[in-house]
Amino acid sequence: MLGFRHLPALCIAALLVTACGGGGDSAPQSNGPEKTEIRIGMLPLPEVAPIQLAIDKGYFAAEGLKVQTELISGGAAAMPDLVSGKIDVLHSNYVSALLASASGTVKIKVVGDAYAAQPGNFLLMTKKDSPITEIADLRGRTIGVNTLNNISTLSVSALLKPAGLRPEDVKFVERPFPEMAGALESGQVDVALLPEPFHQAAAKTLGAITLSDLFTGTLADFPIAGYLVTESFAQQNPKAVAAFQRALRKATELARSDLAEVTAALQKYTKIDQETASTMKLGGFSTAVDPARVQRVADLMLEFGYLKQKFDVSTILAGGASG
Repeated sequence: MLGFRHLPALCIAALLVTACGGGGDSAPQSNGPEKTEIRIGMLPLPEVAPIQLAIDKGYFAAEGLKVQTELISGGAAAMPDLVSGKIDVLHSNYVSALLASASGTVKIKVVGDAYAAQPGNFLLMTKKDSPITEIADLRGRTIGVNTLNNISTLSVSALLKPAGLRPEDVKFVERPFPEMAGALESGQVDVALLPEPFHQAAAKTLGAITLSDLFTGTLADFPIAGYLVTESFAQQNPKAVAAFQRALRKATELARSDLAEVTAALQKYTKIDQETASTMKLGGFSTAVDPARVQRVADLMLEFGYLKQKFDVSTILAGGASG
């Protein structure tokens, strides 16, 4: 979601391992991709299961790509690695992607969609004995998020609004998802934002209580993240980008049709145990970027001051991303 600190026992100590790279000939073919070895930076979350599936099923290899993955702590934190070329493709939440693009930090292209929120995917949680029982109780409280000024803080801000609260009424602090449950239990945060599978672990091991589903009401079916490349990479490697998109689309179709395949893939790059994986609330995999849906992110960012002017997301969509 590299950059991970030591994982406490309460937070699934062995959760994160780097996924194995796929097979396939790395030598360019005459009409194949310009760049055959692709490195993908991704968070260890269910939404990137299609990447693992594309490796395991040989979809990348069939397109002439040899793929390796690197686990990250957040899209914003890994953006410099995308700019420097340390990674070629970045799995990032759309807020971080739009912020970087709008600020001129990097010219990016969205080459694929990752996930849209479904009920139960992302939860705000409290300790079992917390006096916080509703959103209105969050005034003056500390909320743990994986990265500041990203999809986490934006969505929480939108959740606060109906309760008459503003973002300034709470304090956001950063904690990597694997450390979040420990931060909640120790009192470093009053409320923790936890995605699957971390919220399951927090409930099971610590008795953490759900305060609210994060993506509900006006945020239902909210687009979470996509796959990015730099504009220069897209221009220099159009065949490689197209090959990546075809393999990703095929793997996503498999993920949508067979959740058992997703469950198996999760254990490759997260080491989630079979029992937990089989009970996770999955879904939201998308085979193409919906410009209108991603525009919702940009418009919400404008509403809460993340952007200074309206941003047309169609300007950063790569060819083939929308289907």
